[in-house]
Amino acid sequence: MRFTFTFLSMAILLSTTANAENWPQWRGAKSDGISTEKNIPTKWTKSENIAWRTPMPGQAGATPCIWDNRIYATSSEGSDLVLLCLNTTDGNILWKKKVGTGNKDARSGEGNSASPSPSTDGKHVWVFFSTGALGCYTKDGEEVWKFDVGDRFGKLDIQFGMTSTPVLDGDSLYLQLIHGRMNREDQSRTGKVIKLDKLTGKTVWEVDRVTDAQFECKHSYASPFLYDGKNAKFLIAHGADCTTGHDLGTGKEIWRFGMLNGPTQLNSKPNDPTFRFVASPSVVPESDMIIIPTAKAGPAIAIKASELKGDSSEKSTAVAWNLPKTPDVSIPLVVNGLVYLLNKDGILQCVELATGKEVYSNRTYTGQHRTSPMYADGHIYFGSNDGHFTVVKAGRDFEIVSTIDMGEAITASAIVSNGTLYIRSYEALYAIKK
Repeated sequence: MRFTFTFLSMAILLSTTANAENWPQWRGAKSDGISTEKNIPTKWTKSENIAWRTPMPGQAGATPCIWDNRIYATSSEGSDLVLLCLNTTDGNILWKKKVGTGNKDARSGEGNSASPSPSTDGKHVWVFFSTGALGCYTKDGEEVWKFDVGDRFGKLDIQFGMTSTPVLDGDSLYLQLIHGRMNREDQSRTGKVIKLDKLTGKTVWEVDRVTDAQFECKHSYASPFLYDGKNAKFLIAHGADCTTGHDLGTGKEIWRFGMLNGPTQLNSKPNDPTFRFVASPSVVPESDMIIIPTAKAGPAIAIKASELKGDSSEKSTAVAWNLPKTPDVSIPLVVNGLVYLLNKDGILQCVELATGKEVYSNRTYTGQHRTSPMYADGHIYFGSNDGHFTVVKAGRDFEIVSTIDMGEAITASAIVSNGTLYIRSYEALYAIKK
């Protein structure tokens, strides 16, 4: 009888583990911000549906990552920058490692040096901080390698720190470093796209990304993304008034889509010297699409990946649609043929992926939003700088399911794993479960 009970218990445990979904890097397993898990909470309070709450040592806007029963988060701790590993069962901190120092806060409510998100493959975890500190640790917290990207690839010169999150793929880690002096009289600028061996930290290739960006446009806070389609796989870099695609084997630029800063046929607005990119592109390989957000009063443009070769800036067949308004910070979310664009003021715009035709544009919660929306089980999740978390029903009909006042600033994106919703506020890490 005892053997039967043990066997059944093990079978249930293995089944649960097999169905659990890891969230290995910023936008999830497929880099699209979509969870396939079901029965995720849409309403909670400080006492209802909270599995655990673990205070963090300081502020951070970085989205945690998860593999099995371990969740990895980065944080400031005074002037130090640290990596933490927590048990997903009870929120206990298993270990904490100091990775660097020199934390700096950006403007009020806009983050600090713990803004790039960590990534993991279950055996190791990679972490990057806005100061330039980049490192690899085992799942048990042992340092494998660490270096300062400014020492290797040139001193970082960017107003609010290098917030770009590296991309983990296979045996490689990819970075984009796009920055330069914010001085109208100084035309120097740095644009680099980089591939590292993930287990050694050695440089596989490093290529210059040349642009004519001026003043603050030299600065990109966006992150690179992989496009992995049936007929093509390449790295996308975004910043300095353009978006580029790079060969994974050599780093060579294979296409460029520019003219994003006006006045051009893509953007009729006057040229903006503060046109710095924060929001990253969203890739939809199954639809041959890349959604390009720009900045401030610029456009959001959908381009067709199969039409991109060489300088495609003036190639009309490459443009699927062009919207006059863009998210300034949040990455677009694409679910079931609809694109959700979250603006900083809390207005959520929904358009058709195929045509760009607007389905709706409605205000959610009035407040500054710097998180990127996440989808799970028919709902869209996102938080605000002043601690309000909103859940919206996905689909063509706009419906706010809940707005929860958590009372703690939120700039990290929500994630889901093993039936649990995780939210990192400036004060704590929450596990929310029915």
